[in-house]
Formats: sequence, C-alpha cells, structure tokens
Amino acid sequence: MTESLFFFFASLTLLCAIMVVISKNPVYSVIFLILTFFSISAHYILLNAQFLAAVNIIVYAGAIMVLFLFVLMFINTGKNVESTLKKNVLAKIAGTVAGGLLFIVVVAALKDVALGHPDPATYDSQVGMVENLGKVLFTKYMLPFQLVAVLFLVSMVGAVMIGKRETGEQNF
Repeated sequence: MTESLFFFFASLTLLCAIMVVISKNPVYSVIFLILTFFSISAHYILLNAQFLAAVNIIVYAGAIMVLFLFVLMFINTGKNVESTLKKNVLAKIAGTVAGGLLFIVVVAALKDVALGHPDPATYDSQVGMVENLGKVLFTKYMLPFQLVAVLFLVSMVGAVMIGKRETGEQNF
C-alpha cells in the first residue's frame, strides 16, 4: 500500500512540476506549483515526518505562493502574455543543453549510491515526530535556534523601519 502511494505521489509530483515549467499562463504555473508542494508534503507524511509536511504546506504552499500570486497580479501581464513569453531558438537550445547536462551530473552522482535496508529491530518510528524534534532543538541546538530567532527579529524590525520611513526622516 505504501509503495503504491509513493509511486502515485511521485508521478503526481513530476506531472505537476512539468506543468509548472510548460504552462503558458503564470497563474496556472503557480497553481501547479502549489499542487507540487502538496504532493511533496504527502511524501513527508509517508516518511512519518508530519511536522515537515505541515511546515511545507504552511510556509511554501501558503505564504510563498500567496506572495507569488500578489506579484503576478501587480505586474499585470494582461492579454499579450504569449507575445512577451516567446523565446527564440537559441534560448530553447541553451535550456535543453543545460537540462541535459544537469541530468548527466545527477546520474553520475547517483550511480554508485548503495541503498541501505532498514533493520526492523532497531527502527525508531518516532524519528520525525514533533516531540523529538522539539527535544533536540531545545537541547542540542539551543544556541543556533536562539541566534536564528534574533536574526529574524532584527530583519523584521529593519523591514518595518524601511517600510515606514517618511521623506527626509532619519532613524539613526
């Protein structure tokens, strides 16, 4: 059952990712990207990493895709999207060559990979759970976690100060 679900979600992920690239309308590309993120979240659930699945849906499919849609609405592509998105033959050839080279690099990197077989006697099914993640995050990685929190706070304060600056006003 798990294997068939994996292959279903893998094919759905690949199909949606291909549709992101070949879709002519940018709004359809964003919708297919959201579907891709949801199918990747299904992979996380199959791997027993529910927290990563929830974060993937909230952060990527939620916040970042809303940002993409706002940007698309603000650029106002209009009716002549097809005329502005037409590419010349040289760009298509360069894209094909770059994709082929990337495929060769991935195949070369993965050719000697040995797949490990999990031992059912030592398998811990609680690895991806939120409780274990919280324990590790607040014990072993406490300092980096706090530093990232301070970094986010400083960046938010800086963004607010830049956004609220009046003409001729100096904050410092």
